[in-house]
Amino acid sequence: MRTTKHRLAVVTTALLAAVGVVAGPSSGATRPGDPAPPRPVTQNAVSDSFSDTYADPSVIRGKDGWWYTYATSDPLVSGGTPGLMHMARTKDWSSFEYLGTVFSDATRPTWATRTSGLWAPDVRKIGDRYVMYFTVTDSTQHPQGDDSAIGAATAPTPAGPWTATDGPVVPPRAAPGGGWWWTFDPSGFTDVDGQRYLYYGSYFGGIWVTKVADDGLTAVGEPVRVAVDNRYEGAYVVRRDGWYVLMASAANCCAGPSTGYSVFAGRSRSPMGPFVDAEGTSLDTSAVGGTIALTQNGNRFVGVGHHAVVTDSTGADFVVYHGIDRHDPWLAEPFGINRRPMLADRLDWVDGFPRARAGAGPSDTPQPGPTLGSSLGITPEDPAAGGFTGMRVGPRDRLGGATGLVRGTASTRRAAPAGDVHVRLDVRGDKPLRVTLGRAPGVTVTVDPRGRTLGMSTSGAGRPLRDSTALPRTSGWQTLTVRATDGQVRASLSEDDLHDPYAEVTLERDRLRVGSAPVRLSSGGTVVDNVVVTPAAQDARELAPVPQAGALITGEEFDDASTPALTWVRENPQARVEDGQLRWPVEGTDLTGGGNQAGLLLHDAPDDGDWIAQTKVHLDLGSDEIRNYQQAGLVAHATDDDFARLGTVAIWNTRQTEFGREVAAAPDGRTSYGGALVGTAAPTMWLRLAHHRTAEGEHLYRAGTSRDGRTWTWGATWALGAGTEPRIGLYSHGGASPAAVASFDHLRFYRTRWPSDPGAG
Repeated sequence: MRTTKHRLAVVTTALLAAVGVVAGPSSGATRPGDPAPPRPVTQNAVSDSFSDTYADPSVIRGKDGWWYTYATSDPLVSGGTPGLMHMARTKDWSSFEYLGTVFSDATRPTWATRTSGLWAPDVRKIGDRYVMYFTVTDSTQHPQGDDSAIGAATAPTPAGPWTATDGPVVPPRAAPGGGWWWTFDPSGFTDVDGQRYLYYGSYFGGIWVTKVADDGLTAVGEPVRVAVDNRYEGAYVVRRDGWYVLMASAANCCAGPSTGYSVFAGRSRSPMGPFVDAEGTSLDTSAVGGTIALTQNGNRFVGVGHHAVVTDSTGADFVVYHGIDRHDPWLAEPFGINRRPMLADRLDWVDGFPRARAGAGPSDTPQPGPTLGSSLGITPEDPAAGGFTGMRVGPRDRLGGATGLVRGTASTRRAAPAGDVHVRLDVRGDKPLRVTLGRAPGVTVTVDPRGRTLGMSTSGAGRPLRDSTALPRTSGWQTLTVRATDGQVRASLSEDDLHDPYAEVTLERDRLRVGSAPVRLSSGGTVVDNVVVTPAAQDARELAPVPQAGALITGEEFDDASTPALTWVRENPQARVEDGQLRWPVEGTDLTGGGNQAGLLLHDAPDDGDWIAQTKVHLDLGSDEIRNYQQAGLVAHATDDDFARLGTVAIWNTRQTEFGREVAAAPDGRTSYGGALVGTAAPTMWLRLAHHRTAEGEHLYRAGTSRDGRTWTWGATWALGAGTEPRIGLYSHGGASPAAVASFDHLRFYRTRWPSDPGAG
């Protein structure tokens, strides 16, 4: 329960009481009598009710009170044919209405070849219409082929009909040395000054950002690279607390049960970068950075990535993405297409960075989902139906249906909760609108379309607080959000409510807290819709628990040449123990595929229980130059075709830490290999595999990496099957040229306790 009695400084009390604002500590809990709206219960994969696969999802909230979702051009179901991108809508993230394909053969872009893929749609509202960006994998502009580009289409509603433009927003880009850079995975963004941007790119060429014209259909100025090539794709940018946060996916999207696709984040004070992670490492450098936002946790979902972000009526964020069920990874027909359904989970912001379920990762059990509802008896889709006094019936909207009209003052019939309050409403018209929170005169937000300003103020005794900003020219429905939390009230205007406001104002003061009072809307004639007033959602304050090393069980320190607990598989005679280290020249062979010629030095795993295997390895791979795929690290080895390995590795011009998985799981017996990425690489790395055996007998291995042996990044989890008895060991392979030597300091086993997660059952 929230504390309502506080000891206050006299001056602060006088000022804030006069404006209907009180000061004091807050726990984030809501008062009895002002409950949050009920949340629907969802369970991944959320798209199972209507599709087998729904990849590269994007989402926008329509003015009709539905969430619209879009997906790439895979067959929707096993045995189906590829569609020209898909559309569906939902209100509860459990039941969906499939709306068909974005294009037909008759309406597809004329400048895309007939065999071109149409991938990764991203939808934004710009003015009175909706704009969809998408990937065209092969244009008609160059005879060589494979000249990908970013296309666009417009529609009067989020359900279409979609009309493709006559040419690309971003045309094909020739790569130095031949071929075409991968111009994939577009994502729009509007900044607080009204400037529009478009992010795009993939592994071959990196991620870029360009400014675009006001209509969103023409790139202008010189593009800037914001993420290094051979690392990221699927960019998505949001603005949060004055930071621009770039989230992007990394690793192979589509390797069946060994897919390790994950989402990483960096942030900047500019939408054009540079973006750095929580440790200050750039996303645009050889030893590439990236804070883990979403990665697999050992339940049935792997390869979780290519996401979008949506905000519900309480201000809670959710990440919408695709994943692969490792037990059912492919469409049955045609075989070879990965089955990638759509998933959704809560997105928490911890220490300024996004973390799916506070770092717990994808869920596969019932979870609270996004809500469209409101507190205080308000009917969001029909504001005049109840919840307000003084709210008039507005004109019926072609998209939203029933609306409310504010002429004079409309007040909620019940008081909004004190402290943390979230107000959201769609507004339309040219009359000024005022939204007031707290006891009169309170905190007032003013939207003035004619004067083209967004302002916020308090008034009363003492020093008033004010903030205002200019508005760019806009048309049609706009979304106004006002969020009051301890110490801050923030108001923003956007066209699409996708964390890209075109205007924002903020009031801040220590211990600032809005008091309980009705919310008042005042205007000479503003039309409103989708009005909600709720207790503001609260993010988790700490990350989910991670493994911690306990007592030492056993290990090898390489103090002398005798290593009786270790056994070789394909011994390398050049490897030797000296000066307290195992020095192992990187072999010109690999363990992936059908070769199985690389050496391994293995140790029996401890008895059943939770434990951590750790090594410290030094492998200087330089930077930038190509030395594929030299690597060294830890391996959990059941067979040569069934293993997981964690190491530092050269991947083209980048240096990364990869947690790879090979498994013989294809119906024809072929192996598949993929990898997740964990932390930032360095010449000297500490590597950990935390082990847990499930009730079903599976072996779960979670990867941890460190560049100093003290601060750890914990990432993806791979499962090896029940009935196997993997051994743990070391490897050094992937390419003998140029010559490199991996030096291992130890191989140790520690007790640990596997953190429980109700979403990973």
